[in-house]
Amino acid sequence: MVGTVAADEQQGSDRRSTGRGAAPAILIVEDDRRMRGFLRTVLWDHGFRVYAAETEEQGLALASTHNPDFVVLDLGIPDVDGVRVTSRLRTWTTVPIMILSAHGAEGQKVAAFRAGANDYMTKPFFTSELLERVGVWLRHTRRPSVDAKDAVLKLGDYRVDFESRRVFVEGQEVSLTPTQYKLFGVLMRNAGKVLTHEEILLAVWGPAYAKETPYVHIYMRHLRQKLERDPARPRYLLTEPRVGYRLRVA
Repeated sequence: MVGTVAADEQQGSDRRSTGRGAAPAILIVEDDRRMRGFLRTVLWDHGFRVYAAETEEQGLALASTHNPDFVVLDLGIPDVDGVRVTSRLRTWTTVPIMILSAHGAEGQKVAAFRAGANDYMTKPFFTSELLERVGVWLRHTRRPSVDAKDAVLKLGDYRVDFESRRVFVEGQEVSLTPTQYKLFGVLMRNAGKVLTHEEILLAVWGPAYAKETPYVHIYMRHLRQKLERDPARPRYLLTEPRVGYRLRVA
């Protein structure tokens, strides 16, 4: 019976998606039927193509078939927890994943971020906030590639010219040391993604420093002093407790 309900809902979603062309596709994996229906309706009404599943296997099958642009994933789906679903998705896709949960315990958030989640919202939530976060992530993922040496990347008050190795805040050039510049460049190229201490150390200092977590804390403090209006209350350079750091995209 459960599988039949999900299949019926999915057919309805596919029919309603007809004619939406290149509209972003969003996959919802949520076991609560009312919440699943609510999310599907809200997202559809705001112009998205929507696919819905209630179990891990259904969600992974739809992700493989439709290659969505964004995933909204409940942390407590019935056949397995959302952390494992996130891990399995991360074996083949970099699509943004937003976790929804009735609980906001730090341990759960850490596990979700470590598995590869990009964002985390606690139920109940405001519909406007959900839509804004989805929009931010979709704009972020559609930015031009910044892998090229001569790329110029803009994000909020920040701009980095990778060809000239110059950094600007609100149009004013800021002087960074070589290591500070390299750290900030890594954050800009991965804007919105939670980078673990280990990932940052490997990217900036190399394998020999993989356990030197204090290095990251010290240099992030220096970056905030140079790049944030209020270093004690950073707007962009955010700490993810016990995990690492994230450059906020909005």
